[in-house]
Amino acid sequence: MLDQVLDTIGAAATEGLPTRLHTLLADGADHLAAHAALARSWELVAPLPFGARLNAAINARPLTVEDGRALLAGAPPADAATRARAEAVLALGDAARVFELAEQDATIGEHFLAWLATPGAQGPAQALNALVSSRVALAARVMIEQCDLIIAVWDGLARHFVGGTGHTVVTALHLGAPVLWIDARAPEDWRLLRTPESLRAPAPDAADERTAELCAIVRDAMTPGKEQAPSGAHGQAQRADADDPVARFSTETWKGRSHPLSHAYRRVEAMFGGEGRAFRRLRQDYEPPNAIGGGSGRDVLAALRSLPGADPGVAAEVETSVMRRFAWADGISARLSDIYRGGMTASFVLSGAAIIAGVMYLPFVSGEHKAPFAAAEFLLLLAILSITALGQRRRWHRRWFETRRVAEYFRHAPILLALGVARPPGRWPRGAETSWPEWYARQALREVGLPRTAVTPAYLRAALETLLDPHVTRQRDYHIAKAARLTSVHHKLDRVSEVSFVLAVASVALFLILLVAGRLGAVSHDALYAATKWFTLLGVVLPTLGASIAGIRYFGDFERFAAISRVTAEKLSGAHERMSLLLAAPPEALDYGEVADLAHAADEIVVSEIESWQAVFGGKQITVPV
Repeated sequence: MLDQVLDTIGAAATEGLPTRLHTLLADGADHLAAHAALARSWELVAPLPFGARLNAAINARPLTVEDGRALLAGAPPADAATRARAEAVLALGDAARVFELAEQDATIGEHFLAWLATPGAQGPAQALNALVSSRVALAARVMIEQCDLIIAVWDGLARHFVGGTGHTVVTALHLGAPVLWIDARAPEDWRLLRTPESLRAPAPDAADERTAELCAIVRDAMTPGKEQAPSGAHGQAQRADADDPVARFSTETWKGRSHPLSHAYRRVEAMFGGEGRAFRRLRQDYEPPNAIGGGSGRDVLAALRSLPGADPGVAAEVETSVMRRFAWADGISARLSDIYRGGMTASFVLSGAAIIAGVMYLPFVSGEHKAPFAAAEFLLLLAILSITALGQRRRWHRRWFETRRVAEYFRHAPILLALGVARPPGRWPRGAETSWPEWYARQALREVGLPRTAVTPAYLRAALETLLDPHVTRQRDYHIAKAARLTSVHHKLDRVSEVSFVLAVASVALFLILLVAGRLGAVSHDALYAATKWFTLLGVVLPTLGASIAGIRYFGDFERFAAISRVTAEKLSGAHERMSLLLAAPPEALDYGEVADLAHAADEIVVSEIESWQAVFGGKQITVPV
């Protein structure tokens, strides 16, 4: 039945795309699946719970402490059956890409020999079983995170034995990974599970339905789904390219630098952000993808290469599959951000300017000569409509959202890849209208996959010290500075808006005083008539300025973004403190599970921040500022 399932997966897989099979290389079904994968020319990947020698020793099940020591030393054991089992495991390891969780091998090796030296004693057996089970569960978690589908040959009985097949199945379902369960008692009745509750299902679906669902899972893993094109007039133009969003993204027009006409939003930040030099040069130069390896990504690549026992090919794969894609997405997104947010900010400024232009004639010319002012007002309003129509037609808002999601997923991916950590399949966010950015990022990270390395205490310490902690610290400092800047922008805009309205009230009050004075004869009629035009102008200009500034403040939501950055900085500070404690501990005390949890925590903080700011800007579609 396992062969039939694998044949179905192979037939459904997109031609030309590689298929990988991950297995812990445990005796039994794991070996059958590994040989079947190699027979189909699939790539075999093995996240091992231990180093290769200890893994072979435990799976060889030696009967004597002498054979156990031989296996740990890399020598053949005396017992022929034990030797055959060890050779089978090692042969599959040689054919696979192996990721060894070896940082606890010394401790586990001692317990392994103590168990062999005292056959029948419960204490050593229980201690070894606890250690082995926790390591197998850890390796199984690594495997689940790397896979789109988990295949489990299981009798359906024990679920709570840590590291057992049932425990792995339940863990996968909790992490959102679909599970194909082949019941060892009735293999022809295999079923697909999506949630832990589906284990309670009384009977599997019909064979044709199960096969169709399996093929759908394989296709969804290998190809992005079609996107939902919005309705409405400008939605018609988007439906043509909605079927292939990845191709659309890959053919975006690359610009090497920002355009001065798109800087309106960032000019507001520069003027009110409290950092000085309000009219400094704002042009951004976007780092070309093929230059990132020798530019902003140089230090990370150097750290990847310098990890003790590092896979020599990982740095090159990270540069090609991750960093260059990050640079592309980041440059495209930064440009779209300027265009969209700058366009909306400019529209608020232009709307105020249009109103002011329409009444500016009052103190200077009579109504018969207001045509130039009306023309200026018309042109300003036409500019607003042009910005809105162009933004809707070219999808500035949605394209910015999509490309920013891609960039942020890639930003911290090199650290996760070095540690063999990935976001579980069911834990990726999903947009309301589009999910291709998550699919694209996940597939790019899968191209790199698990490194060929043995995770040792020295490896973990170096990864913490040179990759994970520096990244978290940089992100924390960025969000601290961003929160301070945006808070300043919010309060200063608020103040300018308030002052504008206060001055408007004061000008109206002064006019009323002059009007009363004129009635009492204290002010001449001619002087009052001349002042009326100026006060009318001020009565329009000042509230209009206040309203335009308030509109920019509302659109920018600077206060909420500052709060999001403050929360993110606090979370990152907590992660940094946890890393500092680990770095202060002796190297041999480092545990892969703890470091992986910290990498997951940092990943979750970043993704949570993305979701928060998208929730704020999600409803701010480009439109006329009314």
